[in-house]
Amino acid sequence: MEDLLPFSDEQLIRTVAQCRTPVVSAIGHEPDNPLLDHVADLRASTPTDAAKKVVPDVGEEYERVRLLRDRARRCVAALVEREERGLAHALARPSIEDPHRMIDERADHVADLLDRGRRCLRHQLDRADSELSHTHARVVALSPAATLKRGYAVLQKADGHAVRDPGEVEAGEALRARVSEGEFSVRVDT
Repeated sequence: MEDLLPFSDEQLIRTVAQCRTPVVSAIGHEPDNPLLDHVADLRASTPTDAAKKVVPDVGEEYERVRLLRDRARRCVAALVEREERGLAHALARPSIEDPHRMIDERADHVADLLDRGRRCLRHQLDRADSELSHTHARVVALSPAATLKRGYAVLQKADGHAVRDPGEVEAGEALRARVSEGEFSVRVDT
């Protein structure tokens, strides 16, 4: 026990605790437990065990690197495969496979709507023209000028009012007679 007392010295323990370089405790007495074992970064049962823990086996490290490299390759291959599937899925969409198809369909639809609109407009214009012709014919038929062309005349007093009743005029009164081709003066006899 006295041989191990220097490994429990307070000054040594504080120095190891403040040390920035990693410290390995490898005193070699397994059943004994000096304080240095508690503050060291790594405890080894013997100096040989400490050497094995501090300096790794080159073969084991090569094997670990190989395993990590294989794992990285599998991860990258899986990622690439997943992205290729996603890209293939995206490329299989109709809008990507033939991008002009939707535009062509819409263009055909727009052309159909345009033709339909033109037909409707033409039909409405024809109907409006027909109604306008009928209305014009009725206006012409009901106009005073049409009545005059059929041989009638309009008698007007000097103030321009039309004579509607024989009682409105007096004998000898001068009237103006309008016919289809012009007008002339008349005088009332009785």
